[in-house]
Amino acid sequence: MATVQKIVPCLWFDDRAEEAVAFYSSIFDDCRVLHTARYGKEGQEIHGHAEGTVMTIQFELAGQRFLGLNGGPMFKFTEAVSFIVNCDTQAELDHYWDKLTDGGDPKAQQCGWLKDKFGVSWQIVPASLAQLMTDPDPEKSRRVMAALLKMKKLDIAALERARTAS
Repeated sequence: MATVQKIVPCLWFDDRAEEAVAFYSSIFDDCRVLHTARYGKEGQEIHGHAEGTVMTIQFELAGQRFLGLNGGPMFKFTEAVSFIVNCDTQAELDHYWDKLTDGGDPKAQQCGWLKDKFGVSWQIVPASLAQLMTDPDPEKSRRVMAALLKMKKLDIAALERARTAS
């Protein structure tokens, strides 16, 4: 019997859920579609979608389940919610940054934040960021924060140099 994830984020894609899941599948090696539900005749006067079009897609990225909903144009994504991708290497960080910014907001945000072409906000960060920013020596943490605030795409080596600078 499959376990059910207790909390599943629902992402409202207007009418682009299939496209979004295909996009994420091209970026994350461990993306898979779990279930697809389609609109029927029932409730068409409310939902306004043609019978047979995709209503929801349940998918998984890196073991995290999501639900993509084609719910219409009423709601848009904001930076108030973002997804953090913890990266072990600069090559991994560069990969996710480059792929997720493709077709997205050309004005990448500060501190590793970006918006993809669907308006979803992501934070592409080193897995070691929390450790770098909470060093027992407050001066080291301050230097890391000062370096971080100057970056859009994060540079792991530069953050580590800031921590060890004297």
